[in-house]
Amino acid sequence: MHVRWLTAFFDFPASEFGPEVTFWRAISGSTVSPPRGRAKEFATLEPFHGDPYLRVQRVEDGPGGMHLDLHVDDPHAGAREAEALGATLESVADDGFVIMRSPVGGVFCLVPWAGEAVRARPIRWPGGAISIVDQLRFQVPSADFDSEVNFWSTLIGKGAIATGDVDEVALNNSPRLSLQVVIARTDDAEASAHTALAVTGIDDEVERHRDWGATLIDRNGDTARMADPAGRLYCIAERNPRTGL
Repeated sequence: MHVRWLTAFFDFPASEFGPEVTFWRAISGSTVSPPRGRAKEFATLEPFHGDPYLRVQRVEDGPGGMHLDLHVDDPHAGAREAEALGATLESVADDGFVIMRSPVGGVFCLVPWAGEAVRARPIRWPGGAISIVDQLRFQVPSADFDSEVNFWSTLIGKGAIATGDVDEVALNNSPRLSLQVVIARTDDAEASAHTALAVTGIDDEVERHRDWGATLIDRNGDTARMADPAGRLYCIAERNPRTGL
């Protein structure tokens, strides 16, 4: 499967949708597209430069979360490949989107590629810090870590990876893709997903997020774990926003 583009989807409960969209629009420096979908449940966070790679969805049931869209030439052929690697078919939407679950149960979608190719640029904020949302991180229980790493690495095209005793594997850092996918080991019983931002000045970035209603959960050197106003976890890390390194 040739993955042409990646989109991180924020799935917000209806009661939190408006404030959460406002927060993530501000944090990513985006504008919000007009709503679309049968119930006007979808919108895109449009970057000031480059093709969109962050989208939002209002969900009527459950706490929401995050999922990854893989943009491919043929979603149905891609679904067959994913099933052969251990994924489960959830449903096929009217517009041809294929909704699936990874071996550990994480939701992802295969969607038709629409020519997206230009990666968004980081934003320089007042005060001088530069940042960008550049990772989608899957937190995977230890018992499923090896199989999930090899599922995603093979699906994305990197091939099987010997994990050994590592606790985190970055699967791609291609300049042609909008996001880097990272699989991280967790002691939690269930898998989850969250975003991470790369930033040049973590102290200034943390304060900017707190000004918009986020909470600092903990700080470990050059990485801060945050919660957005609805309690959704994410990370800020002092990395090069242009290369992700």
